[in-house]
Amino acid sequence: MGSPYDVLGLDADADEDAVVRAYRKRVKEVHPDHGGSVAAFKRVRRAYEHLTAGRDPAAFEAGEASAGSDRPESTDGRTGSAEEEVSSAGDTGDGDGELGPTVEYLDYAAVESYGWNITDDDLFEKAETADLGVDTHGILVVEPRETLLEAAERYGFSWPYACRGGACANCAVAVVEGDLEMPVSTVLDDDLTDRGVRLSCIGEPVTDDLKIVFNIEHLPGLAELRLPAEQFGSARADD
Repeated sequence: MGSPYDVLGLDADADEDAVVRAYRKRVKEVHPDHGGSVAAFKRVRRAYEHLTAGRDPAAFEAGEASAGSDRPESTDGRTGSAEEEVSSAGDTGDGDGELGPTVEYLDYAAVESYGWNITDDDLFEKAETADLGVDTHGILVVEPRETLLEAAERYGFSWPYACRGGACANCAVAVVEGDLEMPVSTVLDDDLTDRGVRLSCIGEPVTDDLKIVFNIEHLPGLAELRLPAEQFGSARADD
């Protein structure tokens, strides 16, 4: 089955930063929408969680084998297929073996740098061929009851934010495809929400697939709704 380092394509002496970078790259490569599979995606996620939790890399195979042995036996006395065992080992509780909402993200800094526009019909196709780094463009999966910002942080990203309560536009994103539901009133007016602007700190996906552009807080109509990051102890903003 290999060690978690093998799953992430790393040497055993890789440091934490290398693990994070490799994870971001591998989740995109093995995602079902990019030619991978649910089982492979979950195995990569499990390898990353195993290492970042500080668990013994040598125990990774035992954990996968144990998860597979817990599966009910078939009529011929065998447990599920190898792929099913891997999927079970990497399962984080979604039960039916499917992933949560999938978000393809793109940094507005790249949009601006390449002379693109958020409204371009082929925006994400152009991003796919531009060889952008995983901090700039990639895929993440949002867990149940998790906001988009929380999901991004779980992947190790540092997206802009300040208040975490819908009271500013520091964390604003542009939803290009799909929908992100905000459960409370926010500082965004109807014009902004009609244009697809949402707040990642309180927004939760309500569609299976989304495409969003983050880091848009300096755009007209949003800049004046920002708050100084220093007002919030752990806030992060690109001032």
